[in-house]
Amino acid sequence: MRRVGLFVMTNLAVLVVFGFVMNLAEPWLRAQGIDVNQAGMLLFALIFGMGGALVSLLMSKKIALMSTHAKIIEQPTSQVERWLVNTVERQAREAGIGMPDVAIFQADEPNAFATGASRNKALVAVSTGLLRHMNESEVEAVLAHEVSHVANGDMITMTLLQGVLNTFVLLLSRVLGQLIDRAVFRSERGYGPGYFITVIVLQIVLGILASIIVMAFSRWREFRADAGGARLAGRGKMIAALEKLRRSQQPGQLPEAVEAFGIRGRVGMGFKRLFMSHPPLEERIAALEQGVR
Repeated sequence: MRRVGLFVMTNLAVLVVFGFVMNLAEPWLRAQGIDVNQAGMLLFALIFGMGGALVSLLMSKKIALMSTHAKIIEQPTSQVERWLVNTVERQAREAGIGMPDVAIFQADEPNAFATGASRNKALVAVSTGLLRHMNESEVEAVLAHEVSHVANGDMITMTLLQGVLNTFVLLLSRVLGQLIDRAVFRSERGYGPGYFITVIVLQIVLGILASIIVMAFSRWREFRADAGGARLAGRGKMIAALEKLRRSQQPGQLPEAVEAFGIRGRVGMGFKRLFMSHPPLEERIAALEQGVR
């Protein structure tokens, strides 16, 4: 739950910082005689809401490599590395995408992730724990799952969704802030102290709701990536890989920057489930066994 809280708080912090900058800019623009109307608010919200998400997407590979200390396989130096590169190359060709960079990162738990700004310039990374605990067919299925994330454009879609929701949060908090400031605090122009307080509170509340929506989409796309992995590697191999992860006693411990794109996530019950990036492994296995696409 601590990492879930950090994820939510990080997103809220970004929104609050962007909102604070917008709060500073709006009075300055009005002082220059520039009328900040609803269209102006929308423009601000689009710039700050979508801008942050797009910058995050463009830097995703670099952030992932730095946060996990993953090493890209430039030239295979072992049979395992050669097999990893050849397997990802074959799967990428079958999925119709460009060859991703392949990397290995040091971690005891079995895990893997994919990230990147486009379908043709992605990164697929596996942990040393995954290579130790899984056999070749299971690793093949995990790689297929990650390649499917890339082929489905999940990184781009997640970024666009986050950007749209950020824009919505920034815009709606300001519109409601004006209305509340005029109705409750009797501010003539709607930009009194009540406006700034209301905007910050609404950004936090709406930001939490936005995080819930993003995590719901993240869970849905895991089922799609499992189905894609089953098509590329075989359903039996995909189920076997998820079963191996289910039996593992080690929880996934990827950094927040790439956790949503890992093969596994943390388990949560009740309210915590709303902030889970991955559905429970039992549900994913059941979906594959039932042939759900």
